[in-house]
Amino acid sequence: MTDQSMVELVGDIGGTNARFALAQEGDVRPHAIEILRCGDYDNLDDAIRAYMEKVGIDRIKDVCLAVAGPVPSADDPDAQVRMTNNHWRFGLRAIREQFGLRSFKVINDFTAMALGVPHVASEQLVHVCGGPGDPRRARLVIGPGTGLGVSGLVPLRDGWIPLMTEGGHVDFAPTDETEIAILQILKARFGRVSVERILCGQGLLNLYQAHAEIQGVAAPLDAPEKISNAAVNDGDPLARHVLRHFCEILGRTAGNAALTVGSLGGVYLCGGILPRFLDFFLESPFQAAFEDKGRMRPLMEATPVQIVMEPYTGLLGAAEALRNPEV
Repeated sequence: MTDQSMVELVGDIGGTNARFALAQEGDVRPHAIEILRCGDYDNLDDAIRAYMEKVGIDRIKDVCLAVAGPVPSADDPDAQVRMTNNHWRFGLRAIREQFGLRSFKVINDFTAMALGVPHVASEQLVHVCGGPGDPRRARLVIGPGTGLGVSGLVPLRDGWIPLMTEGGHVDFAPTDETEIAILQILKARFGRVSVERILCGQGLLNLYQAHAEIQGVAAPLDAPEKISNAAVNDGDPLARHVLRHFCEILGRTAGNAALTVGSLGGVYLCGGILPRFLDFFLESPFQAAFEDKGRMRPLMEATPVQIVMEPYTGLLGAAEALRNPEV
């Protein structure tokens, strides 16, 4: 029987879906996970009530939500949250008062992803390269999804401080004539070209169209999942070439970020894209590109890189944030 006086609600809210779960005080493992479509509810409070009804509880004590979008200062109880890719708008004070909450935290979705990584079970991690690293050092968390999320974890004696970064928006740095041509094509479309213009779902499509233009061939595929499927299952030469290049650029970008953060504690690749073509990724040029850092190659070869397969890492991180005073 759940002691409702101890119930914590955690959520991971994106543009399309809201994932909710319960956690018990002192335990980050989520249970009673439900996925609700944001479009089915007028606002956050309606979705929370629907979730509570689904799982059979009538009160909650603490709430932490990971959201895709700008996060207000925790010092402003009257702050408003405006979701980036859905219609929800809500005030921190209003939600806290409606549900009689003791605490209510809102954090960035990739901050939650980073905080969740230390709690991911070992069987949900796929080793890519490197190791053994140094568990006393910082960790890098990076992942292509709707955008390119980049975060980090700095170890404390009894926990972690998450780094809130916009590392996906660093400049795309070409390394050969083909990539210079890709930069020129994307620059004509977008002006400044960040690495996120390539390393995300839409970015894979951008890269595919640029390669087709360079080769002077048709680009019939119009969605990232079609490109990855054509590469993995259909043996489409252009799609395979593009997906391999995507993995290579991700390797260089992750290597650059690992050097910047000093993440000898490990690199964790998150997000929903890479698990869709895991075997292809493991045979791709990612490792060669990650380790190709000149005099720093021994450091890169010692840095463990893992793919995170856990689908609810963000919920683990939201639960961690409730008990982490550094968040």
